[in-house]
Amino acid sequence: MPVHPPTQNGSWRHQLGSPDFPPEPDRYHLYVGLFCPFAHRVLLTRELKGLQQFLPISIVKPYPKEGGGWRFPSTDEEYPGSTVDHLFHSEFLHDVYFRSDTEYEGKYSVPVLWDKKTNQIVNNESEDIMRMLNTAFNDFLPAHDTARRELDFYPSPLRPQINEISSWMMPNLNSGVYRAGFATDQESYEKNCRIVFATIDRLESYLSDHPRNIYVLGPHITEIDLKLYTTLVRFDVIYQQHFKLMIGSIRHNYPHLHRWLKHMYWNVAGVKETTDFKHIKENYSKSHADVNPRAITPLGPDPNIERWTEEDEQWRKDREQGPESLKGHM
Repeated sequence: MPVHPPTQNGSWRHQLGSPDFPPEPDRYHLYVGLFCPFAHRVLLTRELKGLQQFLPISIVKPYPKEGGGWRFPSTDEEYPGSTVDHLFHSEFLHDVYFRSDTEYEGKYSVPVLWDKKTNQIVNNESEDIMRMLNTAFNDFLPAHDTARRELDFYPSPLRPQINEISSWMMPNLNSGVYRAGFATDQESYEKNCRIVFATIDRLESYLSDHPRNIYVLGPHITEIDLKLYTTLVRFDVIYQQHFKLMIGSIRHNYPHLHRWLKHMYWNVAGVKETTDFKHIKENYSKSHADVNPRAITPLGPDPNIERWTEEDEQWRKDREQGPESLKGHM
């Protein structure tokens, strides 16, 4: 039986599609939190690829975190949007980790991909899971669903671009917001805050220089869009005030990114459905006592995402569209 592979950060990095972990419907289980941008990108992949029937999920509550880490509700009604642990009825996420490795000493994070047949964690690294779900279950999708079978978030021709953008977007923006928000001194905060906004400026400039692109890299959605969305959809609603990222907002200072964000939310089927602003806001405001000791969840902005307008729709129509059968998914 495979064992927990040694990694520097304590991650599991087994691969779906390997001899030990072949893709099989309902063999695997996914643990996520709706608040977490890294779990959200995996949830988006599952949703857009139409894998719900093959890969069931359990969802931890957004708070509290102290006293044992992320936990499950006692019933699905306790905290709407969260679920019990459908596999083991665990109280805490760490119980799942210890089932796979009784001596585990790392962090208890989401997402987690679990193998029910060998009773262990397969992988808990979000980019790995995204890329595995991108193709692993294609053969099990209905033959007539060519849209989802052909939907590829990591297409070979674009991999150099995807990898290059990820190499600076991930550390400087996706993780960079945390380095700024959890800084413990003024100098560190200012340094990381400026890195975050320099990265947003770079992405805004990229979209400005490619005015025909409806997605970041062109007419088709890629994993860059998923990775960027799950950070930017949280930016104005919680990161800006909670992590003191006050230099600018997406809606007021970044017109190209703002329209792209609205397009993702309103026009890509499955994106709005996996975005839960209550989970997002209450997680950050109620589980970071060092940042927000009174655990007060702020009101606003209103609305969380601005409406898609007639002008926006004309912009969309003017862009190159994907195949007719993929509208709503691409």
